[in-house]
Amino acid sequence: MKHLFSFALLIAFFFSPGFLTAQPYDAEKINKKAVALFNEALAKTEDGKGLDALPLLKQALDKEPRYMDAYLLQAVIYSDYKRYDDCIGAYEKAFAIDSVFSFEYRLPYSIALAGKGEFENALNNINILLSAEKLNPNTRRSGEFRKKSFEFAVNYAKKNTNKNYVFAPKNIGDNINSKESEYFPSLTIDNSELVFTRRIRNFNEDFYYSRNKNGSWETSTPMEGDINTPENEGAQNISQDGQWLVFTACNRRDGFGSCDIYISYLTDKGWSEAVNLGGKINSEFWESQPCLSPDKRDLYFASRVPGGYGGSDIYVSHLQPNGKWSDPENMGPGINTPADEQCPFIHADNQTFYFTSNGHPGYGDADLYYARKGPNGAWSNPVNLGYPINTISQEGTLFISSDGKTAYYSSDRSDSKGGLDIYSFELREDVRPYKTLWVKGQVFDTKTKKGLPSAVELIDLTAKEPLSKVQTDETGNYLITLPVGKDYAFNVNRKGYLFYSDNFSLTQSSPDSVYEKNIGLQPIEVNASVILNNIFFDVNKFDLKPASQIELDRLVQLLNENPSLKIEISGHTDNAGKPADNLALSNNRAKAVVTYLTGKGIAATRLVAKGYGETKPVAVNTTEEGRAKNRRTEMKVTGQ
Repeated sequence: MKHLFSFALLIAFFFSPGFLTAQPYDAEKINKKAVALFNEALAKTEDGKGLDALPLLKQALDKEPRYMDAYLLQAVIYSDYKRYDDCIGAYEKAFAIDSVFSFEYRLPYSIALAGKGEFENALNNINILLSAEKLNPNTRRSGEFRKKSFEFAVNYAKKNTNKNYVFAPKNIGDNINSKESEYFPSLTIDNSELVFTRRIRNFNEDFYYSRNKNGSWETSTPMEGDINTPENEGAQNISQDGQWLVFTACNRRDGFGSCDIYISYLTDKGWSEAVNLGGKINSEFWESQPCLSPDKRDLYFASRVPGGYGGSDIYVSHLQPNGKWSDPENMGPGINTPADEQCPFIHADNQTFYFTSNGHPGYGDADLYYARKGPNGAWSNPVNLGYPINTISQEGTLFISSDGKTAYYSSDRSDSKGGLDIYSFELREDVRPYKTLWVKGQVFDTKTKKGLPSAVELIDLTAKEPLSKVQTDETGNYLITLPVGKDYAFNVNRKGYLFYSDNFSLTQSSPDSVYEKNIGLQPIEVNASVILNNIFFDVNKFDLKPASQIELDRLVQLLNENPSLKIEISGHTDNAGKPADNLALSNNRAKAVVTYLTGKGIAATRLVAKGYGETKPVAVNTTEEGRAKNRRTEMKVTGQ
């Protein structure tokens, strides 16, 4: 990012009334060669060449060591380039020369202290500044604003002590970063592919990608297909399964306004020609920075369409059963403010949402925040990610990988290859999303072995609420995310087939491996059977546990959709204990299921309950894993 001198600061510091006449020096005594060097440095600074001005200022100070104006100009340039140590030193030398004349410069001095992370010192200096009775109204207004920011920073540090956390962004290397600018990093859930925007010759923006091979990124190349054009493409997000790409393009012939949101699909020939997402998503105003939820059912984006809470608000649109996107919903005053909210990012856990805002309490400019999705889809109050992730400068988009701790962002740090580079860093533990695993595989017909387009749903067993729902592709392939720390019911449905159920217990354990599960669905026909993996009982008891309700209601739905269907519910145990006791237990468990079904209006004539005890094992009883498989409830079709 090219550093440009702030002309507002220049005017405030150097062209304010009395700047050159109220110096503590006799103008006749200032070294004229030093003044000439200063004026030359000032001209370069005005021209945006602050770094070229610094040697001239040094020469001026060599000739006139007490030249306060030269120190002040030095400080402003150092601040513009975020060289806060040098900036602070230059201000302090100016203060030592004339603390009265330089009094109002405690405002930019305090900002430099805050830039270095010295918030208590910054706050003290602002309080000294604001204690003055006669103070320029603009300075007082700016000082009051900074005081709130510094107070926030000090209080945040007291409440969030993370002494062991080290913020150490790492440049991800020459295969990704170049002399051009790279930004908007986005990864697939398995971290196998990285997609980003590169600005060529500081003009044309195109999408590039790199594959991860043995833990290292391969040399990046332009994305294949028709997605890149002679026009600009940017602010992209790749879906977690790597099949969709949403992005922003501006002023296109098929656009609705200044900037619109587009989508491209991965095909055998590369990425398809982009499609404008239409008049429900896009307007004559600015829409940008789209992000897909991991199940591709929610689209988050920023928009300046009138009617929101501020300049830029974050909206969400939902994918409907007909394949169309719903009217966007404003995310409400909990997320949006009268100022600007941008850069939405929903993590693979589908529960932790990150965004930038300059309206919520923070460090002075656009900061990064997160909110978590609670019961009934309500979002928690936003939480500031804190220093040093947030600084006094404007923060940009953030991407966090499925492990919940590795974050990616763009910056022009000192080790940049050129312009903006992509960096990774470890996210502080208290602001991480949930670590997320995933299940992938294919749904197929058990008879024909052909892939089946089906609905795959993940449900939080404790909250009894759907967490995500995906539709397989046309050949039955699917990917669904599994945030750790919860227990899930996993259901696969297709009309004309028995549903498949499974569960993932991740409350206590957090395996590092992902799951691959190819699922055969059985056509509804006599003698077809399925294990009801989400029917739960306590040990040696036959009372249905509350977590069983999801599976039982799924069974009710199947019977209602197929009104002539007749079934047998069978109970099975392992071989622990007496056979007679096992037989009675299995029979009572089967009856408990049937009782639930009749209570939901299913005719008893369609249902049979039967216990088989330990007589029909499906695995060995010599291991706990085998015994767990033998303790099961099954459903079998007995008539149609």
